[in-house]
Amino acid sequence: MRIQSTPIALPTTALPQRPRLAVTLGDPAGIGPEVVLKALAEPSLTSTCEITVVGSQRLLRQAYLQLKRQQSLGDREAEALADPDQLLILDLPLDEATESQITVGTGNAASGAASFAYLETAIARTLAGEFDGIVTAPIAKSAWKAAGHEYPGQTELLAERSGTQRFGMLFVARSPHSNWTLRTLLATTHIPLRQVPDVLTPELMTAKLELLAACLQQDFGLSTPRIAIAGLNPHSGEQGQLGREEQEWLIPWLAQARRQWPQLQLEGPVPPDTLWVKPGQAWYGAAGADSSAHDAYLALYHDQGLIPVKLLAFDRAINTSIGLPFVRTSPDHGTAFDIAGRGVANANSMKAAVQLAAELARRRMKSFPST
Repeated sequence: MRIQSTPIALPTTALPQRPRLAVTLGDPAGIGPEVVLKALAEPSLTSTCEITVVGSQRLLRQAYLQLKRQQSLGDREAEALADPDQLLILDLPLDEATESQITVGTGNAASGAASFAYLETAIARTLAGEFDGIVTAPIAKSAWKAAGHEYPGQTELLAERSGTQRFGMLFVARSPHSNWTLRTLLATTHIPLRQVPDVLTPELMTAKLELLAACLQQDFGLSTPRIAIAGLNPHSGEQGQLGREEQEWLIPWLAQARRQWPQLQLEGPVPPDTLWVKPGQAWYGAAGADSSAHDAYLALYHDQGLIPVKLLAFDRAINTSIGLPFVRTSPDHGTAFDIAGRGVANANSMKAAVQLAAELARRRMKSFPST
């Protein structure tokens, strides 16, 4: 399936503190176009950065008209939608054969090919210096695979194309109750649970902690962060009674890490069942909880970190790829094919992803001004 790239004129200058962001449409059969249109209708977002939508202009226009029709038939207050004619769009038109196979609500090889092309283009243009960061709408891994693209997800493609060997998935969410910020890094990501103990090593933990410490300093201005590190087993192994990993290597590794990074305040290995008590209290604004909660949490496997993140912040969490040479954020939800085109998708996470990308890019611009 062939996708034609028709670039349009991009801004040649930008205000020093006004980052240029590429926002990809994600899978056009999912809710990506909807949450993009809803997010970019928010003036407080579009006034802080220069946004270029990367995707198929025709499909985005079709999504806009469909959502408008849904709103006219509904009995609830209509959410604002950005008019595609008022957006700056890097148009990647699909050939007729590909476009004819895209059906809203059903991911397939055609929609996978489209979403892959959108991200490829955004990466290339960002590496060329046209953008300061990328915000990605959700894609379907199965659709990528159907289109012949064997990647676990967008993060891995971003890392490969930017030549990044060490990278991580940091999930960030700001509480609407207390304004406290939850930051959770995963040591391992999309692997079967039975492989986790074999993949976890002192070398991997060192690499992830280095990434996390650098991110907290560079992107969040935390020079002496407090970081909680999870145990692997129930009760962190109960001194070897419930698993040996903590005793055999995790506790010795943590002692070495404290000597290696004296500026970091490291706590752990914290039993996984109690690790999230303080974040939960801080999230809901319990008295004094924000001062006792940590600046970041290092979880050892996917569900250990993401179950609490999604429980607290399902419609607000943001996936931030750390270790890349540019900023990348994404809403922490999927394509939601089951509700695509119905106008009911929640755009809070996409709005938060754009806002965070702008904040992080602006901080980097201040730290590393162009010459």
